[in-house]
Amino acid sequence: MGPVGGALIQIVGAGLAGSEAAWQLASLGHLVQVTEMRPGYTTPAHKTRHAAEMVCSNSFKSDDPNSATGILKAEMRRMDSLILRCAEATRVPAGNSLAVDRDLFSSSVTEALKHHPNIEWVEAQVSVPDLQHPTILATGPLTSDPLADWLARITGSGCLHFYDAIAPIVERDSIDMGIAWMASRYDKGGPDFINCPLDQPQYEAFLDSLLSAEQVPLHEVDTPYFEACLPIEVMADRGRETLRHGPMKPVGLDNPRTGRWPHAIVQLRQDTLAGEHFNLVGFQTRLKWGAQKEVFRLIPGLSHAEFARFGSIHRNTYLQAPSLLDATLAVKSVPNLWVAGQLSGVEGYLESAAAGLAAAHSVDRAVRGAAPLPFPQDTILGSLLNYLAHSSSKDFGPTNAMLGLLPPIPEEELDIRGLKRSGGLRAVKAAKGEIHRRRALASLERHLATPD
Repeated sequence: MGPVGGALIQIVGAGLAGSEAAWQLASLGHLVQVTEMRPGYTTPAHKTRHAAEMVCSNSFKSDDPNSATGILKAEMRRMDSLILRCAEATRVPAGNSLAVDRDLFSSSVTEALKHHPNIEWVEAQVSVPDLQHPTILATGPLTSDPLADWLARITGSGCLHFYDAIAPIVERDSIDMGIAWMASRYDKGGPDFINCPLDQPQYEAFLDSLLSAEQVPLHEVDTPYFEACLPIEVMADRGRETLRHGPMKPVGLDNPRTGRWPHAIVQLRQDTLAGEHFNLVGFQTRLKWGAQKEVFRLIPGLSHAEFARFGSIHRNTYLQAPSLLDATLAVKSVPNLWVAGQLSGVEGYLESAAAGLAAAHSVDRAVRGAAPLPFPQDTILGSLLNYLAHSSSKDFGPTNAMLGLLPPIPEEELDIRGLKRSGGLRAVKAAKGEIHRRRALASLERHLATPD
């Protein structure tokens, strides 16, 4: 990459990745201009003008310290993540997961950015960025068509698309708690989820109604769904037992009225701090709104549900990262340009924010004249960015943080036979996670201490 010019760093898009990148760079002493097209130009999913608006879910996933997301959060906290600080300040009960009141969360991120003396906030649509300045594109999966077209032209490779869906939200007071009950799976964490049980006839009737309900037509039938966020009706169409092994899995949830697991279950997670709204976990959908009322009110406990928001579907955009990006998120063929967040090919809110952190560190080094330095592959963040840069272009698709992306643990560090004897496969999994966590955080410390 050639030399970086100009004193100002521009960030296009104030989603999770853009917000994280802006805060990091401003806190490092750089002058940052954040350009956000909302509210003048909005998207099919966004409702506010705030930064870091979470449009699909309100969850930053598991807090298990030895899971991929738990380790990634530890890495981000070590790098002083604004997103996680605001998330912790606005969290709502969600068992062993970090979930937030999405309105309070995005408002707190917005306030932090707008009051930072090194950040200039501009509300405008950017179609062609000024690459005289170091630029981070963090426009997310709902990148505007003019900017996506420019990016496709300048890189010589078209953007890719997939369909993403949003789950409905219902009003807490409209849920029949004479049928539903509060609990977390296997009683992990507090009793934070509302659980609606279905027996086998109720489950079969729900499936029949779901599979015959009217759906919103897709404008581009060749665009695929993202496998990690399939509409509920698409999952159901793959087999009548699919939902019972997915979002309607009953294991670990004893119905207090029967003392047994139900045949199937629907879980609802608190969506606001005041607790007046709950979203249907895993029930993203492209059903028409009238059909959503009819079908989802068949769920026991939701027969009189009032919907604060219906589910919906929209097209998302991401880059063919292995062909275009290196492991620092720099666009290989275009000087002064980095891409962060879901546009880069990561999937998930937490992963998007982490990519914003990584892009900020890369731009900071470039501005200071230091050589590019990818994050170590044995960190969760580094393994994710390594996947973006080096996976197969032919089969590339958006990916979440996973332990499987990390380098394997040497055999001498893990007594698998002894662990199996003492605690079975669960003990092996826990030990692997602990080793991955310890190794990742130590490696991150060395990386952050690396001199220019």
